[in-house]
Amino acid sequence: MSRNFELLDQLRRTQEILQTDSEPLSATVLPPEAFTAAVPALEIDEVTREEVGKLVHRLFLLPGTDAPHHVVFTGTESGGGCSWICARVGEILASQVTSSVCIVDCSLRAPSLHEHFKVDNQYGLTDALIGDAPIRQYAQQLSRPNLWLVSSGAENNDAQELLTSGRMRARIAELRAEFNYVLMDVAPFNVCNHAMVFGGQSDGLVLVLKANSTRRDATREITQQLQAANIRMLGAVLNQRTFPIPEKIYNKL
Repeated sequence: MSRNFELLDQLRRTQEILQTDSEPLSATVLPPEAFTAAVPALEIDEVTREEVGKLVHRLFLLPGTDAPHHVVFTGTESGGGCSWICARVGEILASQVTSSVCIVDCSLRAPSLHEHFKVDNQYGLTDALIGDAPIRQYAQQLSRPNLWLVSSGAENNDAQELLTSGRMRARIAELRAEFNYVLMDVAPFNVCNHAMVFGGQSDGLVLVLKANSTRRDATREITQQLQAANIRMLGAVLNQRTFPIPEKIYNKL
């Protein structure tokens, strides 16, 4: 059967699967005890909601922990489903807390969060980077009163440079002051280094790996870069994974 993702909630678990060869990460390299969440691929139903809730709980809601409030979601490569995971985490988190949650689409080359939420993308982050209005004016309220989206916004030739500017740092500070939780969907490492830039300004980073595609050596290099930059890695999500075992057996693992 198909399962969508698995959260490796500690960096130690992530490092365990990064062996010295360069083969793609696959189902066989992950021990069953590392599995903490699994959902059917792209099915929006109660099972999916329950399993994404486990992911949200481990990231944000565990008692007695220094829980992050500003998290960067990024992938090792394009097509890994990072935007989908970021959106679903934001939705479930907003349903579990009364605090405000804002999702920000920083993937300007391939924005998709507005499509996930079925809203317009006439204004958003790029407009905020060149405009002077308060950040909330560039955010759209979604299905819940405490859930907001700052979409990528109108196309702008200078937007990529603005993402790494002092103006962006000021807008991030404003987002953190305005909203209780800020989730940023950032372009993958094989596209640009924005995850490193934003990761250093956040409470931590979640890395999305694509099963049977992401290379161990590439992921190992990324984790070393994050460590060298003192960026807190909250965990890794193995996405688009297939389990060749019956569901009853899987649920007992």
